[in-house]
Amino acid sequence: MESFIIEGGHPLKGEITPQGAKNEALEVICATLLTTEPVRIKNIPDILDVNNLIQLLKDINVSVTKNAHNDYTFQANDVNLDYLESDEFVRKCAALRGSVLMIGPLLGRFGKATIAEPGGDKIGRRRLDTHFLGFKYLGAKFVHLEERNVFEIQAKKLKGCYMLLDEASVTGTANIVMAAVKANGTTTIYNAACEPYIQQLCHLLNAMGANISGIASNLLTIVGVKELHGAKHQILPDMIEVGSFIGIAAMVGNGIRIKNVSLKNLGIIPDAFSKLGVKIKEEGDDLLLPPQPHYQVDSFIDGSIMTLADAPWPGLTPDLLSVLIVVATQCRGSVLFHQKMFESRLFFVDKLIDMGAQIILCDPHRAVVIGHDHKIKLRARRMSSPDIRAGIALLIAAMSANGTSTIDNIAQIDRGYQDIESRLNRLGAKIKRVDNR
Repeated sequence: MESFIIEGGHPLKGEITPQGAKNEALEVICATLLTTEPVRIKNIPDILDVNNLIQLLKDINVSVTKNAHNDYTFQANDVNLDYLESDEFVRKCAALRGSVLMIGPLLGRFGKATIAEPGGDKIGRRRLDTHFLGFKYLGAKFVHLEERNVFEIQAKKLKGCYMLLDEASVTGTANIVMAAVKANGTTTIYNAACEPYIQQLCHLLNAMGANISGIASNLLTIVGVKELHGAKHQILPDMIEVGSFIGIAAMVGNGIRIKNVSLKNLGIIPDAFSKLGVKIKEEGDDLLLPPQPHYQVDSFIDGSIMTLADAPWPGLTPDLLSVLIVVATQCRGSVLFHQKMFESRLFFVDKLIDMGAQIILCDPHRAVVIGHDHKIKLRARRMSSPDIRAGIALLIAAMSANGTSTIDNIAQIDRGYQDIESRLNRLGAKIKRVDNR
């Protein structure tokens, strides 16, 4: 198991460019299973979750060609369907939540899929009901084999229909869309997720010959087609990494420029940091965060305490609440954070409290942060990363703390952030990766 050793208190300065978006990469890579022709995808992030998914595709005999760094071509013209039903494949899927996105394209193209309940972050219940209800609407039948803890899903031919999703699930929407593009007739998905990465998936599928309209709305219409063909695709910058860099600039920045962020696809992320008093300048497609010794939390018009809550797109992504909480520990003022979408994601604040942060954990979904205004520095500690986003939040806290901190279980951070220590060290951080074996 590897760890980070972080020497805190070093200001960061310079330019940094976000990696390709993790969540989009998982979706569009799985979409390549829908055709026998080559699909080239650029700006694929070199991170653990994505690399494990690429290896899964290789295992089922998908041809994967690395054209250059972050640039791959996938061709699924000889998929090994027998291996898809093997216990070995099931075990590998169980360790990677992104593997759930293979169900839709496999069902849409081959009429069957066998997959384990996937792993991933330990952030509370992340149910798959929306996925399976969508497949059921399309005419699929499924059974849970408890002795193997796998799901078998079959459909001779999917049929388009109208469906109202019980929640705007991002992976659920992606899976249903990929299953529906080759179904007979027209599928209408209401209450669909509409975040930029779903939009990107739909644009790729249309480039492959699909017929999807309503992109960027919560009402998608998909007219089924018989075959899809090859295409080329460019993955967007990762909005969560952009938000993480904003948090780093607020806590330890001495002038940081975040390059090529795709401003139009950031939604209200910059505004959320602005509500904490963080100054952000837009220059072209870059964000410039000047040195800022103090930042004052806004209040609502009626004077009540600022509240930041997550919500489905175009609301605030839950993946950045942990970073915003760390930033709030050094602001002027108090903030109530309301994590609505997952029940265990706020438990990491105990580690921040141990570092000296003033946080009241009201319940599993709400925490009040009382800012120190840099008058009380966080203290270095030894910690363990419980999930990707809490991991990067703890890394930011450690960089701002007095002394040397250690973060264990950094494989969680590696799942979502490409070569993060080297990129931050080039800005002036002091982060060392060590192997504890």
